[in-house]
Amino acid sequence: MTFEEIREKDDRYVMHTYARFPVAFVRGKGATLWDTEGKDYIDLTSGIGVNALGHDNPLLTAALEKQMHLFMHVSNLYYTEVCVTAAEKLCRASGMSRVFFANSGAEANEGMIKTARKYSEDRYGAGRNRIITLRDSFHGRTVTTLEATGQDQFHQYFLPFTGAFDYAVPNDLENLKSLVTKDTCAVMLELIQGESGVHVLDPDYVKALAAFCREKDLLLLDDEVQTGVGRTGAFYAYQKFGVTPDIVSSAKALGGGLPAGAVLVGEKCRDVLGPGQHGSTFGANPMSMAAANVVIDTVSRPDFLAAVEEKGKKLTEGILTLHSDKIAEVRGIGLMIGVVLRDPSERSSLVGKLLEKGVCVLTAGADVIRLLPPLVITDGEIASALSRMAEVF
Repeated sequence: MTFEEIREKDDRYVMHTYARFPVAFVRGKGATLWDTEGKDYIDLTSGIGVNALGHDNPLLTAALEKQMHLFMHVSNLYYTEVCVTAAEKLCRASGMSRVFFANSGAEANEGMIKTARKYSEDRYGAGRNRIITLRDSFHGRTVTTLEATGQDQFHQYFLPFTGAFDYAVPNDLENLKSLVTKDTCAVMLELIQGESGVHVLDPDYVKALAAFCREKDLLLLDDEVQTGVGRTGAFYAYQKFGVTPDIVSSAKALGGGLPAGAVLVGEKCRDVLGPGQHGSTFGANPMSMAAANVVIDTVSRPDFLAAVEEKGKKLTEGILTLHSDKIAEVRGIGLMIGVVLRDPSERSSLVGKLLEKGVCVLTAGADVIRLLPPLVITDGEIASALSRMAEVF
């Protein structure tokens, strides 16, 4: 199909919930995509942080083909080797105790919220169910995770929400403490707030918050949907911050391109959920688990994680050496990078011009161009992206 044919069918048959860019991709390799006209693009989005191992990864495709010939789905009423293998690997890489597999980040966050509230009810009785999240956070698009999101712009259209969330100022522990009541059961955060502008939390604040949560028996919930599975140069970002959460949510990169989410729990919460108290028809789907096994094997290697850090430095330093008066700051960790613009009104134009030059980027907050390239991006692809960016900036 031509691009115009694809766009016409999309306009006619698909709900208009996305403002799409004027391009249709037909294939990819590594961190490079090609459109219907044969033009190449350096992909600095990885499907919004999903394609950790890039496009057309031979290890992934081989594992998926093998699993496809065995079976593509059986229910969670039965055991499968591919599920328990992925669970063991994920627990070993994360240092957590047990895992529940879901399909997405919002689902994983829902499971994390449910686990925290049940832990508190089991231990303290009904009513201790409020969760503090941070201003400028983003936790998903279900009714509950929309309310957990600490941005007013998302708190509209879909009322009533489920209730029992409070919002603290990031990096202000005293403000958070002032919100704690006898009904508070947990604190939920992103160590890097990606959607609102790639804001990295202060490590000292995170450590002090973790200590406060331990003191008050408030569960520390860590949303690693975007930061997890190697994005920051650690398997999970909390390993860089020197804390151990009670519950961690994971998704995006975990499936390497297939839908996969996970709720990981530490010792305190390992037995909170029992049979019938949570579930997911497609969670632990064998195809997604086959992909997850390859992703975990690859990303958890120390040399791979060190390479992610090095690539992040190379890309960040390369952007800074553009010496563009349009760029105010470059921030982030590893290959989670935010390019802060001096003039937010120019962002839409700059993103469009980058696409014309063959560079795919994301946005965040009001003034940030967000970069989440595949973790396997090569030095050559980084150099090509920077060369094209230089023409725009």
